[in-house]
Amino acid sequence: MNLPRTQPGQSPAAPRQSAVLAVLAAAQFTVMLATSIVNVALPQIRAGVGLSDSGTTWVVNAYTLAFGALLLAGGRAADLLGRRRVLAVGLALFAAGSLAAGVAASAEVLIAARAVQGLGGAAIAPAALALVMDLFPSGAGRGRALGVWGAVSGAGGAGGVLLGGVLTQAWGWAWIFHSVALGAVVVLAAVVVLVPRTAGRRSGRFDLLGSATVTGALTCLVWGLTEARGAGWTDGRVLGTLGGALALLAAFAVIELRRPNALIPPRLFTTGRVAAGNLLMALLGSVWIALFFFLPLYQQQVLGSSPLATGAGQLPLAAANMLGSALAPRLSRRFGPTATVTGALLTEAAGLLWLSQISADGSYVADILGPSIIVGLSLSIAFVQLTALAVDGVPPQDAGLAGGLVNTTRQVGGAIGLAALATLAGSVTAHAAVHESHVEALTAGYRAAFTASAVLLAVTALLAPLLIRRTRARTATVPASPTSGPPTPRTTRTG
Repeated sequence: MNLPRTQPGQSPAAPRQSAVLAVLAAAQFTVMLATSIVNVALPQIRAGVGLSDSGTTWVVNAYTLAFGALLLAGGRAADLLGRRRVLAVGLALFAAGSLAAGVAASAEVLIAARAVQGLGGAAIAPAALALVMDLFPSGAGRGRALGVWGAVSGAGGAGGVLLGGVLTQAWGWAWIFHSVALGAVVVLAAVVVLVPRTAGRRSGRFDLLGSATVTGALTCLVWGLTEARGAGWTDGRVLGTLGGALALLAAFAVIELRRPNALIPPRLFTTGRVAAGNLLMALLGSVWIALFFFLPLYQQQVLGSSPLATGAGQLPLAAANMLGSALAPRLSRRFGPTATVTGALLTEAAGLLWLSQISADGSYVADILGPSIIVGLSLSIAFVQLTALAVDGVPPQDAGLAGGLVNTTRQVGGAIGLAALATLAGSVTAHAAVHESHVEALTAGYRAAFTASAVLLAVTALLAPLLIRRTRARTATVPASPTSGPPTPRTTRTG
């Protein structure tokens, strides 16, 4: 089907616009689904392919590692090779990796297939977000589109837990991956039919050296942080890997300053509020990913919920998440993005503080339902606003990179936060186990993780106005780069 090319900033007809947004949102939903859908089924997967304790962890880590490390490269590839093309290739890889995981008969094949899924996801996420920016002009239209984006991102995380529980209990763990593969194929067909071709290949060369260096740095960082959860922070391999990550990041900074076609060009940070949006997103991500890790564990290991009941328990959180995403653009127009982000972060901190009051002899209704609704509502509002900030004023030729960067900061922030919070929870549990029962010790660890998350978000809320204000003030004094193209209108009004 031949569709007219759409230049950045132009919108197709309203019915087609809604259909395109639905397809792009479905692509993002698929990526987020794969992040959490395996969590509930890990015991069954372990038994099915004979995984060890460390191997079970890598069913999650292989996807996270490939996804987080390759997002920047995927975003730049989308800018240079065409976003629709990269999105289609990413979906094909994602479907192939999912299918291979579903039929895997050994641990090695399963973990490798999960890495292929992550590779596909690293192409899908930034390309789809860049297409949203292309097809929806700045202003109310883009605000509504990002609201939908936030809704499906949150719903994908919560929905993965639910769908994983349903499929595992009904047909077995393999159907987790078969269903994801089928969904990716359906979305790929919709992309081919419905998504118009935006501006084609852009001028410039792919920064292979910079991409290899930052990918290696992020790989070492995420690997070291995930291993630290089990081996401890003083383990020699962990320290060596984290040291290697710092060395590679330093090398990447030197390389980027000297290359005309840098992977992360300096102009990306001289317009809009990209730096503030990404830093705040990293802090939010450190709590977000940990929430979906600890909450199902508390439901299953302390409350004794089945996989299906655990998944169903995520529905109120998902519904609140979708509601918050719909409200976010309206709140931003009324109160401004700064006040909206700050209020959302403070509200989420309050919800996590409430969640830190869980008890070993509690129940879902008494301990989880209320705070999960508050957390889901505020989490989505903060996510939508920080995504808007992170792409605010970005030149059209860098839209894919901006999308990859904000996803990278969320993933890396999540890896750092989960490693730190898991270490904290494990330490508290080990200390409490000396004089308390196993269930009470586990609960003490989870309480500590939720308390630390609440404190971190409260600090983030206090930093938000300062970071956004300083970035905006600096932007006003920096002349536009001659390579940055015409200025792009702001996504939302100044708060």
